[in-house]
Parts: sequence; structure tokens; C-alpha cells
Amino acid sequence: MTARCVMVWGTSSGAGKSWLATALCRYYARLGLRVAPFKAQNMSNNARVVAGLDGGEGEIGSAQYFQALAARTVPDVRMNPLLLKPERDTHSQVVALGKVDPHLTAMPWRQRSVHAWPLARDALDSLRADHDLLVIEGAGSPAEINLQDSDFVNLSVATHAQARCLLVTDIDRGGAFAHLFGTWSLLPPEHRALLHGFVLNKFRGDPALLAPAPQQLERLTGVPTVATIPMVWRHGLPEEDGVFDDRSTAAGEVSLTVAVVAYPRISNLDEFEPLKNVSGLRLRWVRTPAELAGADWVVLPGSKNTSSDLAWLRTQGLDRAIAAHAGNGGKVLGICAGLQMLGEALIDPHGIDGNGPGLGLLPLVTQFDAHKTVRNRSTRYGELAPPWPALAGVPLQGYEIHHGQTVQHPAMAAGRAVLPDGLGWQNASGNVLGVVLHGMFEDAAVLQALFGAGVKTLDSVFDGLADTVERHFAPGVLAALLQC
Repeated sequence: MTARCVMVWGTSSGAGKSWLATALCRYYARLGLRVAPFKAQNMSNNARVVAGLDGGEGEIGSAQYFQALAARTVPDVRMNPLLLKPERDTHSQVVALGKVDPHLTAMPWRQRSVHAWPLARDALDSLRADHDLLVIEGAGSPAEINLQDSDFVNLSVATHAQARCLLVTDIDRGGAFAHLFGTWSLLPPEHRALLHGFVLNKFRGDPALLAPAPQQLERLTGVPTVATIPMVWRHGLPEEDGVFDDRSTAAGEVSLTVAVVAYPRISNLDEFEPLKNVSGLRLRWVRTPAELAGADWVVLPGSKNTSSDLAWLRTQGLDRAIAAHAGNGGKVLGICAGLQMLGEALIDPHGIDGNGPGLGLLPLVTQFDAHKTVRNRSTRYGELAPPWPALAGVPLQGYEIHHGQTVQHPAMAAGRAVLPDGLGWQNASGNVLGVVLHGMFEDAAVLQALFGAGVKTLDSVFDGLADTVERHFAPGVLAALLQC
């Protein structure tokens, strides 16, 4: 059978498309359907390693990875056939079916869609052949009239799949009914026909106070408002598009402050979401030395452009602040690109990222390779010097996504290898730790070792999302979306 398709459009980025699509994946999976997510093209530096088409592994956007888990299916590259990873304001690396595609990367942006759409369409058709239902996420807004002639992500996908579409808006921003009406009015008639309901997201207060606006909107458009979803704090699903919630959300008196440096090309920041739910831990995103002051840990996360983010870090004066923190015995943790920054030098013979001196806190050198390493890894920590001894012997599940290959500096005193195969290093003093693998804080064993804490499982997060949509959609709407 060819799968039925439910599609989530948004009036803008950040309206709640990823959240709602994830919730619908779990809701319909709980009905016993074989469900899979799909997003034709995503733009994000948050990526995960999943099964490829060639028996190997590849990358997709983190949102589709989590949606696949919510759907209780194995994530694979068809679920996000095109991933754009921004490296500069005017340039993105293009990942096609899990692999970097130099041809599409070099192609002018507006010319890309004619080549990208067949690839996305084939992935969509392949998934439909294997499942009962696809939950499809759009991108941005379907009513970007400057892009409509090339918008395969929203419009071509919806038409090809004859998807039943929902349009979600963030009512907390204000102007929600204008956003919904304006989006509807700018859609071509054939796409208006696919729209089956408006969804108000992030509402605070009594939904009865919205009347008579939903009724007036339906009179104008013929489209009912089918759900008013309340503002849901601490739902446990990472934000897809960037650093969103800077506040500490954990319960209990704060006893530990973890400062994560939020440079412009930060990547894989979703791996820090579990820290928000560790009792007594304050997670702080920092961009200046003043914001770093008083932190117990300083974390240098992943980056899509290590050299430029390292230059930004120096411009901000954060290099001196991090060095001072380390010099005073404070904990410093580098993950992937953060590990590379903590070394002595970045060497780029292939023009991948850029050359430059590192922060000199680990005796390591990174050389960027033309080949990109993309793989899941299962390993175990060895012996660690204080202040990290709690990690000794702890198993670790994680993933690698990087061009940089990091080794010890041949002219410097050896660092302490704390993970096999060069995946983790400590400095001589012990307080600076670097790991190649992403996913450290998503590993229950690591969280228990470091904080003596467990956090709610992803499975419970997905069930909570599904419960929310079940409560707040009008009766019968979610079932009606499945009708042919």
C-alpha cells in the first residue's frame, strides 16, 4: 500500500512544526500504524547519524531523527533526503541522502531545486511504499511568494503526496489570526484545497477568550481551527533551530552552573537538552566573558565552522576567560569541534575549514580531511585523573560527525588518552577534557556518573507530546486526517 500522508505547515519558522510533527508521529504509532517522518529539505547544524542506503551510515537533521524514534521506527536517510548545514551566512554544505554532495553544495541556491526535487520525491515514494502513514514536516512557511516557483519542500511535496495539511502558528508571538489568514490567502488555490485545519500553538490562558476569532476565520477561509495547544514548558524535546531557552529549567537549589559557549555556527546543541532536567544544575548559554563568570564548567560544543567560531571566540575575549578558568582549576570540556579548539593548531590542507592556532589547553593538533567521518560509536572511558574520575570505566554511546582528525602534538608532552582510538583526551592537570563523540549527555550512564541523576527518557517525552495533542485537538480531527 502507498502510505497516507499528514503534513504540518507553519506560518513561520519556530511556529511549532517540528514539535507537532513529533507528537503526531507518536500519536499515530500508538494506534498501531507503521509511521515514518519525512522532511524533504532541512536547514540545521543539528544532525544525527542514521542508516544509509548503501549499508553504511549518513546524516539527517536531528528533528527527523527524533520524529523517527517517536514513530517507533528505525531512522534512515530517506526521512530527510536533503540537509543544508550553514557554514556562513551565504553558504551551506549540502548533505544528500546522508552524504555530502559537492555538486549541489557548489550550485547556486535558486538552481538547486530542479536537481533536488527528484531526489526528495524518490525518497518520499520509497518511504510511502514501506509504511502506513507518513507525517511530513514543511519548512519555514508555504506562502513565501518569492520562492513558490521552487518550493518543493512545502508545495511540491504536499501535491505529490496529496497530503492532508495542518497549518500551525505561534500565538504567543501575537498576530496569530493574521498570520493564519495571510498564509492561507497567499497559497495557490490547489494548495488551499489541501489545508484541513489551523492549529494555535503556545497559548496561555482560557481558550474560550479566543471567540469569536476562530469562527470568523473559518467564515473567511472555510478552514476550521482544530486545536489550541497550550504553552508547554520543559516538554523535553530539543529546540531544532538554535539556542532558544536560556533559562535554567531544572528543579532544586542550584549547586552547579554549566556554561556552554554559544558561538555563531554552534552545532549539535540539542545534545545538551538533558542537562536542563538535572536537579540543581543551571545550564547557561554564554557569548561574553561576563556571562561566563561564576561558572563551574565551561563547555565548548560542536561547530560547523571551527576556525571562524574560534576567531569569533577570540574577538569576544572568551579565549582569555576560558584560559583563566582553566588556570584556576575550573573544569573545561570540549566536544568535537570544541576539542579541536582546545588543541594547539588547526591545519587545513584541503580548504575545508581554515587554518589557525588553537587555545593551547590540550597537546593536540587537528588536520581537516577531505573525507567526512560520519558514524555511531560505542566505547568505554578508561582511567581519568581528577576532577573527572567518576567517568572511569563508564560505557558511552555516541556519534561522530567531523572532518577534523585529531592527534597528539609530536613536540609536546603527551596528554592522557581517556577513550580508545583517540576519541578522548585530558591535559596534564586533568581539569581540561576533550571528546570527539557527540551524545555524552544523552547517555544515562554518563549522567548518573557525573550528576548522580537520571532524567526522563525520550520515550516518556514522546508519550507526553502525544498526550498533549490528544487532549487539545477537537474530537475526531486526528482520525479524519487518515481518511482517503
